[in-house]
Amino acid sequence: MTRSQAASIALGLALMSSCSTIPAADEVFEEGSMRTLATGLGFTEGPVWIATEDRLVFSDIPSAKLMSWTEEDGVAVFRESPNPNGNLLDHQGRLLTCRHGARDVVRTEPDGSITILASGWDGRRFNSPNDLAVDLDGDLWFTDPPWGLPGQREGRELDENGVYRLEVATGEVTRVSTLHAMPNGIALSPLEDALYVTDTGGHPSHPDEARRTSEGNVTCYAMGADGSLSVRWQAPVISDGLAVDEFGRVFTTTGGGIVVLAPSTGEVVTTLEVPEQPANCCFGGSDGRTLFITARTGLYSVRTAAAGAR
Repeated sequence: MTRSQAASIALGLALMSSCSTIPAADEVFEEGSMRTLATGLGFTEGPVWIATEDRLVFSDIPSAKLMSWTEEDGVAVFRESPNPNGNLLDHQGRLLTCRHGARDVVRTEPDGSITILASGWDGRRFNSPNDLAVDLDGDLWFTDPPWGLPGQREGRELDENGVYRLEVATGEVTRVSTLHAMPNGIALSPLEDALYVTDTGGHPSHPDEARRTSEGNVTCYAMGADGSLSVRWQAPVISDGLAVDEFGRVFTTTGGGIVVLAPSTGEVVTTLEVPEQPANCCFGGSDGRTLFITARTGLYSVRTAAAGAR
């Protein structure tokens, strides 16, 4: 499938969604549908829904494991991984993972083997890739803060905490932004006319990060046809991971729970309390209308009025 064909399909789906009624602020989440799926984990992150298996895969960072959840079997170890963080599927359904411990981005092949897709830029190793998005071409966009490094400094080779694009076919890595002190979650809008990046803010003990921004935010970049980025809006929300629904609304994880932002302005649509401070979220389930939430030591889910994007 070419990019133009994929874009046409995405446009058709977006137009179908636009013909539907956007749920009101008090209807975004289904009342009383919050479920606790698991507790007692280390620090959960990076949920991704595998529709072909009705399975959620997510990271437990300190235990250096990828975990699995199904309705039938509950939580189990999926496989060991060096401090994994963000996870996603590519267009062939293969698992993509940002690995803090190994400082790389990898793909799990159908036979279970691991392919390293990227481990550095400009001859230097990444800090600790955190989260990623996949565009219509199958190329990857990912963030690279230093949280996976001991003391956030030991072994560091890149002074900037960047946002990168990986052209999978060629292996070429391009740094697309150094605006953020601590770039974290990342996602694309349904039409790929916008890129969303969360920033958890600078650390005063690290002047190179603090000088760029001292307060966290969510940035919406307008994406040009040539892949260039320009800031469209910034919302003063200190957050971690994020997901996008079929209407383009941004579901982002904050200290106060899940905050939903309007795609055109970044204004807060509504907020949902979560039993623990959430770290990341993704849409899944048979109809795409379950929001799975990784939150510190637990895993939760809530039903939504709209499905996730694509």
